[in-house]
Amino acid sequence: MKKKILAAGIVALMGTSAIAQEIGATFSKFDDNWLTVLRNGMVEYAGSIDGLSYQQVDATDDIAKQIDQVKNFVASGVDAIIVNIVDTSAGAAVSAAAGNVPLVYVNREPDNVNDLPSTQAFVASNEIESGTLSAFEVCKNLRAAGKGNGARGYLMNGQLTNQAAVQRSKDVYDVIGMDMCNFMEIIAESPANWSRDEAQDLMTNWMSSGEPFDFVLANNDEMAIGAIQAMKASGIDMAEVQVGGVDASQDALLVMAAGDYDVTVFQDSVGQGTGSIDAAIKLAAGAKVDKKVYIPFVLVTPANMGDFLDKN
Repeated sequence: MKKKILAAGIVALMGTSAIAQEIGATFSKFDDNWLTVLRNGMVEYAGSIDGLSYQQVDATDDIAKQIDQVKNFVASGVDAIIVNIVDTSAGAAVSAAAGNVPLVYVNREPDNVNDLPSTQAFVASNEIESGTLSAFEVCKNLRAAGKGNGARGYLMNGQLTNQAAVQRSKDVYDVIGMDMCNFMEIIAESPANWSRDEAQDLMTNWMSSGEPFDFVLANNDEMAIGAIQAMKASGIDMAEVQVGGVDASQDALLVMAAGDYDVTVFQDSVGQGTGSIDAAIKLAAGAKVDKKVYIPFVLVTPANMGDFLDKN
């Protein structure tokens, strides 16, 4: 029902000649489970809006290629552009490439987010919430398990060129800096680049040291799942290790239902995708849009995981 109401509002806007008729979107990469859900949702939503033409391209994790894609969209005469940025430190270059064509960043926060021109906006979730919710819940679980006098664990980072990875890891250290959670110690941290396979290899390498550990915190579900797979392959009892991540992907919820995953955080792909398209259409129509549109994160545990099935 919410989607139908939003679509009806956009259709009403399209009665004006200034409204966007064609949107081009460039994504950091197509080969990403969560981004695939985001992209598919955007295709579905755009298809529900009469008169709107929507196309999306794969930047294959290449920021130079992505900037060229933005320039190509401008040259082709699109009315607005949506960007899931490859390298969040390249915001100024991407914004400049769009020129006067309205542009909306989705999901990943560019470093120039506070200096965006009036024709640009950012739609995502506030990453200060994501890592904080996950790490704090793991902290509470560790205390409840009687480990409040000392717990050691690992931290898996996403791509370090990504603002979300940097912020989520900072969130972890901010939580550990709290009086309630300062019993937690990070033994080691390293990037696994959002990848399940890389995380499995990294976790296997860490475990080879023989260091005892009580928790693993990962910047996303894919890395958390990879870590869990490595631990299970080594015969570790998952009831003795707390694992926290972010996204609440369907794969992650299946692992949680099996009793192997303790904490994740729902990142609303539908909300971000529809919000970015709505913002692009409004900007192209000359309407005002908030510079930052945040879609709330929600803590997910075994107690409420059923509420999030089929949502990501």
